Amino acid sequence: MSQARMSVASPGKSGAARFSEAEWKVRLDLAACYRLVHRFGMTDLIYNHITAKIPDTEHHYLINPYGHYYSEITASSLIRIDLAGNILEDTPYEINPAGYVIHSAIHGGRPDLQCVIHTHSRAGVVVSALEEGLIPIAQGGFQFHNRIAYHDYEGFAVDENERKSLVKDLGARKVMILRNHGLLACGRSVQEAFRLMYYLEQACRLQVEMMATGGRLRLPPPEVMEHTAQQWEGGAANIGTTESREWPALLRLLDKDDPSWRT
Repeated sequence: MSQARMSVASPGKSGAARFSEAEWKVRLDLAACYRLVHRFGMTDLIYNHITAKIPDTEHHYLINPYGHYYSEITASSLIRIDLAGNILEDTPYEINPAGYVIHSAIHGGRPDLQCVIHTHSRAGVVVSALEEGLIPIAQGGFQFHNRIAYHDYEGFAVDENERKSLVKDLGARKVMILRNHGLLACGRSVQEAFRLMYYLEQACRLQVEMMATGGRLRLPPPEVMEHTAQQWEGGAANIGTTESREWPALLRLLDKDDPSWRT
């Protein structure tokens, strides 16, 4: 993937003035998502990525500048790239082309999805290495009942030949466990992708903690778990929807901590 740059925004302007209203909205949501993934303990130093498609573009996306910690990400520091990873704006920063392979594969193969989140969280990696994979044990995790995709480990995800198998293994699902590697969550919006990753991470943590007790696992009947998954999908109790009350609350939390993500 080339690191060539071509300008699509005036470098003399700052913040929202440099971008269209639609792009700035996505930049704000994506910057918030980076900060939230940091806040909830799902980062791996400067590695991993969260990407989002810019509305009203053919194949333009936003990604973090390589070398920045998630808590440093701001709306204006995100880098605009195309599907091949070419940088499309004047910026002093670079991206990590190797780390973009997974994201470009999903964006290219699933145009219905706007946002892709990949993590190497401790609990996520543990579950990814278990033969049985994820075992949802509580209400939040039941939304993933029979809805988890799996992708076998093939080495560092830098080989573009792996792109086809990633898309094939994900299929029509939105969440996938990368064996011996980590977690992947995708959404029709940044908000949906974050919600899925948050609950996927929580389901992994609960499973690891439950296994550590040495106790016997008790689960509801499969039909009850399926019913609960359908309730999540249908937005029962006003949860599980693409747009929900939780996102504005999370943004208020970030603003209280440090509002610089909005710059």
